[in-house]
Amino acid sequence: MNPWHDGLMGRDKGRDFFAVARQVVEQAIGEQMDGSPLEKPGQKTPRARAGSMGGKKGGMARAAKLSSQMRSEIARKAARSRWAKDSKK
Repeated sequence: MNPWHDGLMGRDKGRDFFAVARQVVEQAIGEQMDGSPLEKPGQKTPRARAGSMGGKKGGMARAAKLSSQMRSEIARKAARSRWAKDSKK
């Protein structure tokens, strides 16, 4: 089975020739065609930033609320799950 011939690799991502050409030109000149700056790949959208802030707070807040017995149960369950995955291989 060759992935290149089975259609798994090299799929068209819905961009046509002109869209790719526009992207190449924008990357070359360092701004979009309308004059606005290019988005940097590392920049997150405002919603993504808000979600990651909540996620960072959530784990610590949950751990602070849990009793040591509950934390121990959760850890035991996670360890069992990890070991079960290893034995299936």
